[in-house]
Amino acid sequence: MTSPEFLLQLGIIAAIYVVGFIVAVQVRNKIPFMHTTPGEGAHSVHWFGYRLGGTLFPLFTITLLKLSSTVSSEFQFDPWLLEIALILAVLLFLNSCIRAFVRSRAVALFLRWVGLPIVFMHLIGILPVVTKALESISLSVGNVEVSAYGVARVLVFGALLFWLGRASNTMGKDIIRNRHDLDITTKEVFAKLFEVALFCIIFLLLLNIMGINLTALAVFGGALGVGLGLGLQSIASNFISGIIILIDRSLTVGDYVELEDGSKGFVREFKMRYAVLETYDGKDILVPNEKFISSLLINWTHKDPKQRYRIDFSVAYHTDIRSMVEIIKEVVAEHPQVLSGNTVPIEERPDCEIDSFGDSGVNMFVEFWMDGVDDGKNRVGGDLLLIIFETLREHHIDIPFPQREVRIIEK
Repeated sequence: MTSPEFLLQLGIIAAIYVVGFIVAVQVRNKIPFMHTTPGEGAHSVHWFGYRLGGTLFPLFTITLLKLSSTVSSEFQFDPWLLEIALILAVLLFLNSCIRAFVRSRAVALFLRWVGLPIVFMHLIGILPVVTKALESISLSVGNVEVSAYGVARVLVFGALLFWLGRASNTMGKDIIRNRHDLDITTKEVFAKLFEVALFCIIFLLLLNIMGINLTALAVFGGALGVGLGLGLQSIASNFISGIIILIDRSLTVGDYVELEDGSKGFVREFKMRYAVLETYDGKDILVPNEKFISSLLINWTHKDPKQRYRIDFSVAYHTDIRSMVEIIKEVVAEHPQVLSGNTVPIEERPDCEIDSFGDSGVNMFVEFWMDGVDDGKNRVGGDLLLIIFETLREHHIDIPFPQREVRIIEK
């Protein structure tokens, strides 16, 4: 430890760590999203860049250590201490990546206790020995040979691929949905296609890791595809229907729709197989995409959020109808959510008319327009009924109740 070679390598390692730290700090300060803590609801790319900034120091250190080790070998200098430091730096870098990017505690533990030892064995050169030992532990079932190495490889890389797939899917869909130059429908189409393509690639990679020859599966896959097409016809129909809905823009996120069976709600999300309708009473209705294509659908807010509504009431026959009509128009127009005023077209202003002559009184109705749906936080109909009731009482206008005249005929 007092040899010049040891002291020289120790000084190089110390200098590399100092330089790597300074360079990492400078780079992070130059890039805003790497040193600024993202706020609540920040874009996933911002979070990715912020966490990536925490891995710059070990990354620069690894680069400089590898460069120093390579240069030392060229000058016939044994860089054994540099190589040890490089191995430790690689492990620290991977551990910092796990801490920065892996949110799941189970996945983080798996990567630390399984992934890092595999990387360590690879770096010190004993992984081939371990692999050969695992290959010797095998079980033959007919023409199929299952080894401990094959099972371990599928488990390790399969778990890693599916975790990467989920993380990439979340980030990719977030990036697509935050594009301001695309409308909601196009965003949903691209997000769905991205999800399908990503998991298809992951599935093919997993088959390759399992050692399955994809060429040999071509004929079998064709026959299996026909069988699955018949058996999974409903699922395929729902998937294709979802794509058609998003492309022809007959239904978008945020629309208020009413189905043929009477179900109503806001479209909150499109999935591969169904759409999520959120009702005003807090329920989520999962509607298969095919139902939007094959059955009657009322889209209340497809082209225009404005809607016309009607309220019915009755007054006594002795009421001055002409004066009462003007009074009701005025009080209804004063409601803040009712469209009224000189800027509103006359056909969209509040209107009060006679509907019919009933047994006990004159049946009246009020028509009005408003933005949105008359329900939930926009519950205008109930407010107007109370306003009309109070206005009629204030002006001493009677609301009739059923009356019967009984005549006794004497013979």
